[in-house]
Amino acid sequence: MAQLPGKAIIAQGGGPTAVINQSMVGAALECRKFSQITHVYGARHGVRGIVDEEFVDLSQATSHNLEEIGKTPGAALGSTRDKPDEAYCKKIFSIFKKYNIRYFFYIGGNDSSDTCRIVNSFAEQESYEIRCVHVPKTIDNDLVITDHCPGFGSAARYVALALAGANLDNQALPGVYIAVVMGRHAGFLTAASTAFRRFPDDGPHLVYIPERKFNEEEFLGSIDATMKKYGRCIVAVSEGVWSEIDAKGNHVPLISTLTGRSEKDAHGNIQLSGIGALGDLLSDLVKNKLKIKRVRADTFGYPQRCFLGCVSEIDYHEAREVGEKAVQYAVWHSVDGSVVIRRVGDYAVEYDMVKLEDVAAKTKVMPDEFIAPEANNITEAFRHYVAPLVGVSPTAVRLAAPMVPKM
Repeated sequence: MAQLPGKAIIAQGGGPTAVINQSMVGAALECRKFSQITHVYGARHGVRGIVDEEFVDLSQATSHNLEEIGKTPGAALGSTRDKPDEAYCKKIFSIFKKYNIRYFFYIGGNDSSDTCRIVNSFAEQESYEIRCVHVPKTIDNDLVITDHCPGFGSAARYVALALAGANLDNQALPGVYIAVVMGRHAGFLTAASTAFRRFPDDGPHLVYIPERKFNEEEFLGSIDATMKKYGRCIVAVSEGVWSEIDAKGNHVPLISTLTGRSEKDAHGNIQLSGIGALGDLLSDLVKNKLKIKRVRADTFGYPQRCFLGCVSEIDYHEAREVGEKAVQYAVWHSVDGSVVIRRVGDYAVEYDMVKLEDVAAKTKVMPDEFIAPEANNITEAFRHYVAPLVGVSPTAVRLAAPMVPKM
């Protein structure tokens, strides 16, 4: 093992999760085991903190403090929505040279992996030896190659529990209930709403995800049929569902189709999160077209990401291990790349490292075998896939008592 002396820096990017701090702590504590890593820095607010030279010295944090941070949802270092281009990454690289940073661990999604790739390319051009490692994180579960992403399991557990609770509410006071769940291009999180269905008539009865075109006529017809069958209907809808394709071949989010507006976020994407418009519009559609009086809609929003006390045990441990493995690959094997999780058996995992360019700026969507043929539900194959990630459900019992004959 050839030693590369220098400092390490850890950054967190994108949306916080219930377990992203576990990855940071795993990387920080593992770095502190190696003498060639002279200091371990944490960048405040992701890559923005790197270019602004706002660092905390994780070498001086106590192990106890870090362990407690690992148990805490959110992003302890602060995060960012900055999406670095080449000019931005060149600034990052110049800061690395200035501080003698030789190990870069960036915890985030596909944009974070792309940042690692670009920074690494500058280092190669200047023959500056550095290890750039992407540590996976995203509640959307949309990173390619890896079986699943740290952060997804806990968010999926929250969604599954929330819908299980909504199902109990809907049994008591029947009607139509619509839940809008995060997911721009991938429907994994919305599909997880079905994880704790127990009885044949449990909701959500209908699931709409971005992997299939949304059809208003089918949507209304399916709700009508479900109401006639069960006397109630629960619907889970991804915020990124679409019904039209624009002139460039891009999917137009349903929210834009229904409102006729296309508000953009900081990355130029149509604004989906942070508003309840889609749920309200779908609710109004059901009321007006099907003449159903009791229709309610919720937009889950931010609570999906960092809900305190709703952490998947497997997610918690795997998030820690991907941080540790990132450091081990960088130090023991002297490689750059993205850490991936490979599922083996039923259920166990192994960790691997793949090339940054194989993950960077790519998006995974739900495979066909996870989506029911009718395109408004998911299959048992998906429920089998997600079961270990969300963990065990609290038991919801139904009253077992016969009706009293009327006099």
